[in-house]
Amino acid sequence: MSAVPQVFADTAVIAKRNVIKIRRVPEVLMFVLVTPIMFVVLFGYVFGNAIQIAGSSYREFLIAGVFAQTVMFGATFTGVGIAEDMEKGIINRFRSLPMSSSAVLAGRTASDVIYNVLSIIVMACTGLLVGWRIRGSLWDALLAFGLLLLFAYSISWVMAYIALIIPSVEVINNASFMVIFPLTFVANTFVPVEDLPEPLQTFAEWNPVSTVTQAARELFGNIPPGTPNPRPGRCSTQSSTR
Repeated sequence: MSAVPQVFADTAVIAKRNVIKIRRVPEVLMFVLVTPIMFVVLFGYVFGNAIQIAGSSYREFLIAGVFAQTVMFGATFTGVGIAEDMEKGIINRFRSLPMSSSAVLAGRTASDVIYNVLSIIVMACTGLLVGWRIRGSLWDALLAFGLLLLFAYSISWVMAYIALIIPSVEVINNASFMVIFPLTFVANTFVPVEDLPEPLQTFAEWNPVSTVTQAARELFGNIPPGTPNPRPGRCSTQSSTR
């Protein structure tokens, strides 16, 4: 077998090995399914009546932000899984096998896409129950879901790199939350950027989470009518104040 097919075959084996954990460790699947429901219901009903979005329902504004936040949390499975395998010596066993070394990381990140797909399905169903609606076309909605999964996949590789540097499950858990919380909350995920204090507005405008969230909102058709320029960035802030 040539090099490229061998890499794909080894990646598929590692991904299958990680997916089997879903069946053998049901607690992980429970976390994947329950957490999105909790986020949608909690933010939708707790903040739904407290935050007003001009020309739109707050729950429709919210769901894209919850999508972005949850897939980022899901990406931490990559770092935790690799750190756990390194602590248990499983990575060293893989190194002794006649397999591609890159397949370990590629298989890990590929299997975690499945976790994120399950999370998005559960969030979408829960969002529909609490009042969220897709106003755009089916193609645009599928493109939005694909964009969110691609974003989560890229974060998974970042977490994989961190796990290789710091192979400790406890440190990965703490470090990931310290990074993910500011990125997801100092953004346009739960409130418009214009409602943040001026120093935080600058951070939110350059925050990639804001870009992904706003792109998903546009594709879902959840942008309030009459919004002059909904894209995150300094130009949108300026145009909205004119």
